[in-house]
Amino acid sequence: MADEPEAERLELLEEDEGGPVKSFLEHLEDLRWVLIKSIAAAGVAMVTCFFAGNYVFQVLQWPLKRAPIYTGADAQVLRVMLGTNQLGVFHLGTNDTLSSLVGTNHYVRLDIAPVTVGTNHLLGVNVLPEATAPPRGSPIDIVSLGPAAAFVVATKLAFYGGLVIASPFIFFFVAHFVFPALKIHEKKYIYRGLFFGFGLFVTGVSFCYFIMMPVALAVSAKYAEWFGFKADQWRAEEYIGFVCKFMLGMGLGFEMPVVILTLVKIGLLNYRILKAARRYVIVIAFVLGAVLTTPEVITQILMAIPLLILYEISVWVAWYWERQDKKREAHEELT
Repeated sequence: MADEPEAERLELLEEDEGGPVKSFLEHLEDLRWVLIKSIAAAGVAMVTCFFAGNYVFQVLQWPLKRAPIYTGADAQVLRVMLGTNQLGVFHLGTNDTLSSLVGTNHYVRLDIAPVTVGTNHLLGVNVLPEATAPPRGSPIDIVSLGPAAAFVVATKLAFYGGLVIASPFIFFFVAHFVFPALKIHEKKYIYRGLFFGFGLFVTGVSFCYFIMMPVALAVSAKYAEWFGFKADQWRAEEYIGFVCKFMLGMGLGFEMPVVILTLVKIGLLNYRILKAARRYVIVIAFVLGAVLTTPEVITQILMAIPLLILYEISVWVAWYWERQDKKREAHEELT
């Protein structure tokens, strides 16, 4: 009976300090299983994405379909039909050889149908103007150049898509390995940081996917046309790499408040330092915009503005925390 308070004290101490104490070899064995399970999860996800690469590519192609690259004011659209099948939608420039078929109309349908002339069966062409724009496809063709290019594209899609799908499982395995060693109050801060960090990451990726990416792709195409280059085809592997890195960089950029406020909590940063670093953060935000996006001003501004807003939020949160700490210290001195 006399040992019960001591046992309860040890149990509370163990709960406060973390899980049971293990030897180095036991930790090494746990780490080995974490790596095995993480690699297995990533491997299964990558194989799945490899065989479902066409669906993954449709997701990545959505921003290109929504990119304001061609409008009725600066391009004429020719839709080629074979019976009820649409062969393609072509955007014609002023010097295009097919522009004579379109005339002054913005939207024209070119119907290809069999025609009988005497005993001969030929293909005839009927040009009809359309009042509305044809169903929109991708304004730029994504092409695969080279015999091994399709395999490279499928591998990239499998790699990026597999990492995205397997990341929750990998995080769970790592957390199951690390969390038992943390104290209760440390777990509380970790849970909060993960919650806000995940939300900010998803927000950054969504902002890039739905807003920034169509603008960046459109500006890239317009920039090529300004130099006199044709921007009607892009290599598939380059397009996929650009889109995936752009979204990943934007998601990681939105993690800035979590990193800054974590450094504030552990005492490496404070409100005074953050306030003085504003001018440097502005330069860093535009440098990140130049590195992670297309090298032109519009997309750099679109990326820099949300990063600067998040930094200002971090600065004011740090100011609020310091103010609360000072009030608490003053109250403790009075009591």
